Amino acid sequence: MYLKLFVSKDCPRCPAAKEAVRASGGRVEIYDIDEAEGLAEAAFYGVLCTPSLLVVDEQGNEIRGWRCEVPHPRDIASFLN
Repeated sequence: MYLKLFVSKDCPRCPAAKEAVRASGGRVEIYDIDEAEGLAEAAFYGVLCTPSLLVVDEQGNEIRGWRCEVPHPRDIASFLN
């Protein structure tokens, strides 16, 4: 499993979300929804706000998601182990 983090340039909570992801120790892909690729990926997963973090399996299926919030690194890590 790995993480998909959706951020935007003007998001005040996105730096905290990036730090939470780093602290969790998981593999992460970061998508900026201000860019075409990030917006397309967000649309695919139904992400409407930032920060949003998804735990996905190797096939890209969503296992757990936190939308519009910053989860605690321990909560993220519990889905990765």
